[in-house]
Amino acid sequence: MDWVNAVRIAAPEEVRSAAEALHDIAMRCGMRAAPAHNIADKRTPTDLAGNVLASEVFGWTGEQAWWRNPHIALDSPLTSACRFESEPFWVNAQGFHTRQANRYLSAIDLTNFEVRARTRAAIVVPVHLPFGQIGAVSFNPLDASLTDLSSEFERYGDIFGLLGRTFIAGYVNTMGSAQALPAHLRLSKREVECLRWAAIGKTDFEISMIIGRSRATVRFHIHNASTKLSAVNRSQTVFKAAQLGYITLAR
Repeated sequence: MDWVNAVRIAAPEEVRSAAEALHDIAMRCGMRAAPAHNIADKRTPTDLAGNVLASEVFGWTGEQAWWRNPHIALDSPLTSACRFESEPFWVNAQGFHTRQANRYLSAIDLTNFEVRARTRAAIVVPVHLPFGQIGAVSFNPLDASLTDLSSEFERYGDIFGLLGRTFIAGYVNTMGSAQALPAHLRLSKREVECLRWAAIGKTDFEISMIIGRSRATVRFHIHNASTKLSAVNRSQTVFKAAQLGYITLAR
């Protein structure tokens, strides 16, 4: 079976079969998949008829129904880690295990791990999408006593990564809302320069002194960027520019 094409989604009516394929693959590997298309959204993926895939396909019901917890995006160390890591990793109460060191993960609180993560261990695939959206697919062992997933991660980590990204990206592309920005959006060099300075708190006057232009010119460039990005104010303009990779908010 071509696993990647089996979980690929090209149309809304293919969501259910792709989910069933992902579930079947995970089960063959001794895992149960838990997909989330947006860790900031309380909703969870559904098929074209509106059926919740977490319960209808992946079997997360009763006390295992993690998707019913409205606070899981904030409470779970799994979703927290997806904000700081883009490659598959595995985790248990003792810590995060990645192929490359990530200092941010060591700062995540793992207190009461099993209750907060709804599992004793998991292989997790972060899915970083356009416009700053983050999805994730967690693969939890069917054997609830299993806490060391080092061999499973070595064997399945890369394929889980490919399958998880393919499924979530396809789901978001076909089931998501219409694109919020023009397809051919492009900010000018001067617009980006002004927004970079605005992102670190510089005023129009300060930016004008830095780039050697008038305050009116600075306001003109930021206004143009705001219009292109469909932003309602300066803060949202900076935020959207960062989402699209024109500037960075990191200090």
